[in-house]
Amino acid sequence: MYHSYRAKWNKFDFAWVINLFGTAVGAGILFLPITAGMGGFWPLVFMAVIVGPMTYFAHRALAYFVLSSKKPGSDITEVVEEHFGKTAGKLITLLYFFAIFPILLIYGNGITNTVNSFIVNQLHFAEPNRAVLSLVLIAALISVMLFNERVMLKITEWLVYPLVLILLGLSIYLIPNWNLAIVQELPTVQGFFVTLWLTIPVLVFSFNHSPAISSFTLSQQREYQEFEKTEYHIGRTEKGASTMLLAFVMLFVFSCVLTLTPAELMAAKEQNIPILSFLANKFDNPVITYFGPAVAFFAITSSFFGHYLGAREGLEGLYIKLSGKQVNRRKLNIYAAVFFLITLWGVAIINPSILGLIESLGGPIIAMILFIMPMYAIRKVPAMARYQGRFSNIFVVVMGLIAISALLYGLLF
Repeated sequence: MYHSYRAKWNKFDFAWVINLFGTAVGAGILFLPITAGMGGFWPLVFMAVIVGPMTYFAHRALAYFVLSSKKPGSDITEVVEEHFGKTAGKLITLLYFFAIFPILLIYGNGITNTVNSFIVNQLHFAEPNRAVLSLVLIAALISVMLFNERVMLKITEWLVYPLVLILLGLSIYLIPNWNLAIVQELPTVQGFFVTLWLTIPVLVFSFNHSPAISSFTLSQQREYQEFEKTEYHIGRTEKGASTMLLAFVMLFVFSCVLTLTPAELMAAKEQNIPILSFLANKFDNPVITYFGPAVAFFAITSSFFGHYLGAREGLEGLYIKLSGKQVNRRKLNIYAAVFFLITLWGVAIINPSILGLIESLGGPIIAMILFIMPMYAIRKVPAMARYQGRFSNIFVVVMGLIAISALLYGLLF
């Protein structure tokens, strides 16, 4: 879209690029090289070409959907009701919540396991009481979310900078161990497309920062006020976040895949461990052993904040829609925090192995809300008619349908 308005990059937009990057880089990146690399090198090259536009166009459309409300300041759950009616509003708000909440459960469990492993294996202390450790960690994360938005953005920035540096450092550190034999292996046509089909959902999961999009859009709206300015800054900031994700995540994935053989990647999948744990075991290397837990900690913590925003928004939206009452937002924030503290703590104590299950069930819902719903709104909602007729719309719908079909295939077969 042509904009007469232009502006230089500023600190506010750059802070949101970092925040959106931090929301996306969570548990997904720690497992993405395993899933993406098992099919060989060339399907991975094709994925690297499509994942940038896929991430950018889908998230930008979702942000424009939030921006399309007649009432400035409406979050995604309110915009859904405004455009699609009360019943659809409740249903989509429920889907939105259940797309994000299970991932939050993973992060509560994941941060406990990461810190517990670090205390035992790297610091060589006795294993701490799991109930106490998980309560302290989850309460600390949730208490950050009770501060104002700028405090949360600042803390996420502090977390993401070391994450980016360590990811880049590890990607470069692995280069001497690259084995280029995999480049010469050409997949069959069928193998190529099956690999693509089954990996697209993992790409959706690994690059997904939709839980932060509603908060991001409202924040941009408050900052820039006018529609054209807000729209311009949303598009540009989202492009910055998608480009940054593409560069750092795919470099890390390629570096891991060129270091390990397909058989080793299959072994990592069977052991159900993150790629960094497998690399640490393979090389018995103090650098990877030390920085691996750091990547996991920074990735899970930064992603937790973005997913918390989305889950809280979904929970509060559900409460308001089902009760029909308007309540004090500050009180609702505190009630939501107590609910999340209890549920996340409970799951962290039980310590279930839920990553595969959540990716299977959460993925189709993410794809429906992130890829399909905004495209449907562009066709049906007058306020979004301005975005009709773009090739990118068809591309987003096709990718969304592939993601949904592949995950349904995984559940059925």
